[in-house]
Amino acid sequence: MLDDTDARILLALDSDPRSPVVELAARLRLARKTVQTRLARLEGVLRPHTERVPPRELGYAVAALVTAEVAQAELASVVRGLRAIPEVLEAAATTGEGDIVCRVVAADPEDLYRVGQQILACPGIQRTSTVVLLRDLVPYRTAPLLQQHLRRHERSAAARQAGGST
Repeated sequence: MLDDTDARILLALDSDPRSPVVELAARLRLARKTVQTRLARLEGVLRPHTERVPPRELGYAVAALVTAEVAQAELASVVRGLRAIPEVLEAAATTGEGDIVCRVVAADPEDLYRVGQQILACPGIQRTSTVVLLRDLVPYRTAPLLQQHLRRHERSAAARQAGGST
């Protein structure tokens, strides 16, 4: 689990991702070794750089959510099949309508049809439903969560300090 020091380092890197460790340490008023150790530990937590590349920059102008109904006994082969389709960016098990939701990309509507057919051809998938995403209104983000984490920590530290001074 990340602590407030990790959160401060990550937020600082958002504003300047190429910041040298020494500069980062000075800006955050932390020891260089602390920043270095934390960054090394965070390497196992952070998403790979390739996940930062917008699919649009690779020629995938269409994004969609594909909901799939799955034969539960074949879930493992469904997951293997979905992993084999490069345009499936992520897939998650869900409750409610459908069993799996996939975020997919395609070059154009015709290509989206092809991707949908590939998904439908995965052993164990019985039916799919596709919703085209017109525009990202709130792109994937975690900075607000890190900021909220820091605010909570600061409030609880202030409350402990106020409680101890009376």
